[in-house]
Amino acid sequence: MINKLPGTTIEVAVPNASVAKEILDNAFICGGLMMSQVARMTGLEPYMIQNWVKRGFLSPPQQKLYSKRQFCRIAIINMLKEAMQLDKITFLLSYINGRLDDERDDIIDDSTLYLYYVAAISSLERPVADEDYIVKHIETVVTDFSEPFPGAKKRLIKVLAVMMNAHYASILRKRAEDILATLD
Repeated sequence: MINKLPGTTIEVAVPNASVAKEILDNAFICGGLMMSQVARMTGLEPYMIQNWVKRGFLSPPQQKLYSKRQFCRIAIINMLKEAMQLDKITFLLSYINGRLDDERDDIIDDSTLYLYYVAAISSLERPVADEDYIVKHIETVVTDFSEPFPGAKKRLIKVLAVMMNAHYASILRKRAEDILATLD
């Protein structure tokens, strides 16, 4: 069975954090990606990404190249937009570090957030509705996380819980729409 990395069109046999890290490291070995590459890898139209830059959801590319952090932010927004409004997604991304800016070194950057998300979502057998179970699962996934500031781990866990629940909500929404389409 072929799966895709969350928020992307990148097909992988088994989506997990080590596969995601390897793919991202290889994709950014030359420093950055052009808009056309980002659009192809996320399935988004370039105008949508440009709109997110104009609205301040994403920092502008440097010399027309998007960094790994920027790509991961795009993938995160892309995967969450099925279940959440953009203003709530940007609030979530602001909450994790106290502001929306992702280009500082003293924060939880979006590539770290994305890789922990992939690790958390890919290591569950199936969607789970039990909030306590989800949080305990996330806590085991982030055991190696080193806080760049006090309280960062607690924020990371909360954000990952929101992301996982949004992911499950989008799966259930799609399933409901598929069932609805089969009604006579």
